Amino acid sequence: MEPIPKSNHFYANKIVRLYLIAVEEVIGKNGLNTALNLAKLSHLIDNYPPDNVEQEFDFADFSTINLALEEIYGPKGGRLLSLRAGKVYFNYALDAFGEKAGLLSPEFSSLPTLEKLRKGLPLIAAASNSLSDQNVTVEERETDFLYTIGACPACWGRSGEEKPICAMPTGFLHGCVNFLMDGKEFSMHEDKCAAVGDEFCQYVIKKPVEG
Repeated sequence: MEPIPKSNHFYANKIVRLYLIAVEEVIGKNGLNTALNLAKLSHLIDNYPPDNVEQEFDFADFSTINLALEEIYGPKGGRLLSLRAGKVYFNYALDAFGEKAGLLSPEFSSLPTLEKLRKGLPLIAAASNSLSDQNVTVEERETDFLYTIGACPACWGRSGEEKPICAMPTGFLHGCVNFLMDGKEFSMHEDKCAAVGDEFCQYVIKKPVEG
C-alpha cells in the first residue's frame, strides 16, 4: 500500500504516542509492528513519538496507520480493532489530559448527566483542538448533540467509501460519552464522513431520556 500524501495538519506527539500504546495493547507489539512496516512508518517501531504536546505528527501518517490495519485484518476487522484501540486510548487520554480539561473535578463529577454532556463535550472538543488541527465543534439541538470534526485524522486522504469509516474517533468518542453518562446506555453514531464525500466527519449523540 502507498502512504497517503502529507496533509500539513498535525496531531500532538503525545496523542499519537498514547494511541500507538493503545493499539499495541489491542493487537500486540508484533501486530503493531507489522502495521507500521506496511504503512512505511517503520521508524516508529520501538520509537513512538516523544511524550510532549508539540504538534508534529501529520494526519496523513495517522490515517495510513489505520488503513494498514484494514489491509492486514480486512476493512471490517481493521476498523473493529481501531474502534477498540480508540476506547483504550480514551482512558489514557483522560488520565493525561482530563484534569487540565476540567473533566475530573468534584464540581464537574457532581453535575446531572445532561449537564455533563452539555459542558463536557465542548471541553473535550477544546482539548482536542488545543492538541491538533482537527477543528472540532459541538452543537446542541433539541434532542441531540452534533460533534463535528472539521479535519479528521482517521480518514484523512481517503475517499470513495460507501459508509463512514472513522473507527478510532468513534471508539474515542464512545469512551468520552460513556464517561460523561456515568456508564448509562446511550445512542451515538457517525452521521457524516469525509471519506464518503461529506465536507466533514460528524457524530450524532442522543440526549439522555431523563434529561
